[in-house]
Amino acid sequence: MATQQRRERERAQRETLIVNAAREMAEADGWPSVTVRKLAERIEYSQPVLYSHFAGRGAIVDAVALQGIAELTEVFKKARAAAEPGGEVAAVAQAYLDFASANPALFEAIFTLAEGLPFGADAPEVLKAAFAELYAVFAPLAGDRDPDAFTEVGWAAIHGLAALGRDGRLRPDLLEKRLPILLDLFTRP
Repeated sequence: MATQQRRERERAQRETLIVNAAREMAEADGWPSVTVRKLAERIEYSQPVLYSHFAGRGAIVDAVALQGIAELTEVFKKARAAAEPGGEVAAVAQAYLDFASANPALFEAIFTLAEGLPFGADAPEVLKAAFAELYAVFAPLAGDRDPDAFTEVGWAAIHGLAALGRDGRLRPDLLEKRLPILLDLFTRP
């Protein structure tokens, strides 16, 4: 039994090493630089070892995305807990924008590159937890509108600001003005 536990622990450690190395490589040089061959070289394991843990690069990106979503959920929780009453939406929205700016490759893995992560009813629990944090700040503002749909629209709006800003599609001189305008739209009665 002890041998089996050790093997399972070592396997989990290798998976963590692979995911962390992929994330570091992507943040340093972008996702195109992350290949199974380069990852194997980086962590000093053979490619077959990596394939024994993950079906391929896509599965590694999905694992990075899940790790990132868990981190984003914690960011939401901390922002919500630290916010003044009535300021939760602003705090969570700013935390989302800050996360996207500070972690561009991770943000890309979560929202652009992840292939095996369904959203909605079949989503992994970590995705549901992240959505629950957004729901906690948007649903009270929904009024007579569907709170799930209202939350999705709020998320989409903040995500749009994050993605377009990250990609240089929005004017930098208006950075400070965009979020207050968006928040005003969502917090109006």
